[in-house]
Amino acid sequence: MEKQNVPEMFGALVFDEKVMRARLSSKVYASLKKTIDENVRLDDDVAESVAEEMKNWAIENGATHFTHWFQPLTGVTAEKHDSFITPSPDGGVLMEFSGKELIKGEPDASSFPSGGLRATFEARGYTAWDPTSFAFIKDHTLCIPTAFCSYSGEALDKKTPLLRSMQAIDRQSKRILKLFGNDNVKYVKTSVGPEQEYFLVDKEVYNKRPDLKYTGRTLFGAMPPKGQEMDDHYFGVIKPRVNEFMEDLNNELWKLGILAKTEHNEVAPAQHELAPIYSTTNIATDSNQLTMEIMKKVANRHNMVCLLHEKPFAGVNGSGKHNNWSLTTDSGVNLLSPGKTPYENAQFLLFLSAVIQAVDDYQDLLRLSVATAGNDHRLGANEAPPAIISIFLGEELTKILDAIKNDTPYEETEKVIMKLGVHSIPGFSRDTTDRNRTSPFAFTGNKFEFRSLGSSNSIACCNIMLNAAVAESLRQYADELEKADDFEKSLHELIKSVITKHERILFDGNGYGDEWIEEATKVRGLLNLKTTADAMPHLLDKKNMDMLMSHKVFNESELKSRCEIMLENYVKTVNIEGLTMVDMVRKNYLPAIERYLFRLAQTTKLMREVSSNVKCNYEVSTMERLSELTDDILTSVVKLEETLGMLKQSSDIFTSSEYVRDEILPAMDNLRKYVDEAEMLTSQRDWPFPSYGQILFSVN
Repeated sequence: MEKQNVPEMFGALVFDEKVMRARLSSKVYASLKKTIDENVRLDDDVAESVAEEMKNWAIENGATHFTHWFQPLTGVTAEKHDSFITPSPDGGVLMEFSGKELIKGEPDASSFPSGGLRATFEARGYTAWDPTSFAFIKDHTLCIPTAFCSYSGEALDKKTPLLRSMQAIDRQSKRILKLFGNDNVKYVKTSVGPEQEYFLVDKEVYNKRPDLKYTGRTLFGAMPPKGQEMDDHYFGVIKPRVNEFMEDLNNELWKLGILAKTEHNEVAPAQHELAPIYSTTNIATDSNQLTMEIMKKVANRHNMVCLLHEKPFAGVNGSGKHNNWSLTTDSGVNLLSPGKTPYENAQFLLFLSAVIQAVDDYQDLLRLSVATAGNDHRLGANEAPPAIISIFLGEELTKILDAIKNDTPYEETEKVIMKLGVHSIPGFSRDTTDRNRTSPFAFTGNKFEFRSLGSSNSIACCNIMLNAAVAESLRQYADELEKADDFEKSLHELIKSVITKHERILFDGNGYGDEWIEEATKVRGLLNLKTTADAMPHLLDKKNMDMLMSHKVFNESELKSRCEIMLENYVKTVNIEGLTMVDMVRKNYLPAIERYLFRLAQTTKLMREVSSNVKCNYEVSTMERLSELTDDILTSVVKLEETLGMLKQSSDIFTSSEYVRDEILPAMDNLRKYVDEAEMLTSQRDWPFPSYGQILFSVN
């Protein structure tokens, strides 16, 4: 592969600040920059100037079309391409692009999920340019990041509520900072670095598995003799074929200004991870959506398939997406950085308290923000946090909060110098706290890592809820402290009160243990929302609706529509999985087992014709068990068919989701159990699909 000059290549296909500064007049650039940084409305004449230069730049870089690139509630991105060409009087064409075309587009709003907001015959919807996220060129098309709304103004996308939540936390954060004398802060933005896990499998093997093609995960499959138990894949040497993929992927991402930084093998065979550098949440969300799309395209070039399902293989680790979240001012001050003396850093402690309260008060919103049919299989397994939301702070911060709560002196943790007993290796200081990989929400130095997201999740959803919940905590604090007669005293009492009231959400132990689930639910009263059907209805709880609506993140109709859309997606996903299982069993598994039984019967007959003393123990015992399993499989597939049929009779989405949880998923698990046992007894030659071992170790 040809080596690239990374500094020259980075952002080459992005209409970023460097390009805008060079191509726009100083007046236009200053106006646009103010819009980007301070959320100020953009004048139409400025938009016209930007559109002209954006078009010229795009054409110079090989673009022939433009599109409003948006993120509807399908979970993927959407785009409709229009060419720059318009007819000229002499019969030729002109290359034109107006400010109006930059600012507004009109996709069909009834063809995307709307949760009843748009009837089928009501087609009009709008896409609106988001100047805070840079335009880019992809596949010779200028892609303009946009918001997407209905004709009546309701948000039908994930970007609009995210931008609203960022406005909310900016507004409340500045109120708090002003109380500490920070009057010059222009804006506060949340920053995110989403670590992306994924699987790579050979395309030829993938194409032989209908379940992978239709659903993104294997619905059947017995475990191979070797999985991940040797711990030899994590951080292991990257295979040449995978390394070529990673190099190609980096080049594509860097051209789009995506700060891909770290890559390595993950725990499971064929599993890997990509981590970016932090960026503003809105841009990070756009970048992550692009990253997932480009991963699939680049994998295809290398005759591989990139799997982004949260649990593509039962019995081995699934894939998550760790959302590293922090708060930063326009001058670069990280409001979640403890500093050298966190006990004396009252501003940090107040923002820390706001996060603690937000996670406790709105644990249900955080859980439902990562709820999907796929992620339900991953959460609570021995590679992902449990469905119960809790916070890990580490030893030092826990001691500080205990001292505040109990009004006792804080004894600073002494730095420990690590010495490995080898003279040539220099000593180094140990961090004051360990990491807890079982925690769903862990403090990791100057940020919080929300580890519950699934690999295919849009990071917009969890950041909307997190931003809004923290904004609500800060609003309450600002309301109280702004009218305080003695600020210092009131501040101390407020932090102490928050810690005392919300300490139940703090947990530094093993989140995988059964004893934690017992303690969390029965002693601490924390929620254990195991499935999407359990979690999603909480979106419509009064306290949640009131909070989200008060900060203008959603209106009532948007909340109701989203609840319906997410539950409908859950029901449809599992229904497709169930139908796929029936199809595979009826057309492939049962006929394959019957063929093998027939060959065993023929073999047994021939052997006994040769000698009546031949016992044929293997043949007979295998036929007996496979015959029993064939009956069990038939009974189970009929039961699943009946269960799937009953789903059509439910018209209420809440009832349907509960039915999926209580009836269809158990029926699917029961059917799989018998098929997987049959796989272990049937010859590989007769088995119709590649095995787990063949898939997981397909990339050399």
